[in-house]
Amino acid sequence: MRRDVFQAIADPTRRDIINLLAHRELNLNAVADKFEISRPAISKHIKILTECGLITIKQQGRERYCHANLKKLEQVAKWAEQYRAFWTGKLDALEDFLNNEPKTT
Repeated sequence: MRRDVFQAIADPTRRDIINLLAHRELNLNAVADKFEISRPAISKHIKILTECGLITIKQQGRERYCHANLKKLEQVAKWAEQYRAFWTGKLDALEDFLNNEPKTT
């Protein structure tokens, strides 16, 4: 199955994992310990995030460490920016309209 960054961020648990790893690299057990869901469920989320390129896993001795690849989120930021610009324009036009509307008392 082909996965993309939008699919990855659609799930709140995966967004929380990304946020957690954005601040520091953690081993898989440390990630799982931060959540109240099963380790197999965390493993599934980690797998999806890895497939989407949002995290990478490095083996260091017996431990596997997760590292966030936030550069992949630029794709989301670019997509969202077009809508920010659109709505800013619409709201500015509404403000102009309301400011030029004759006052009724």
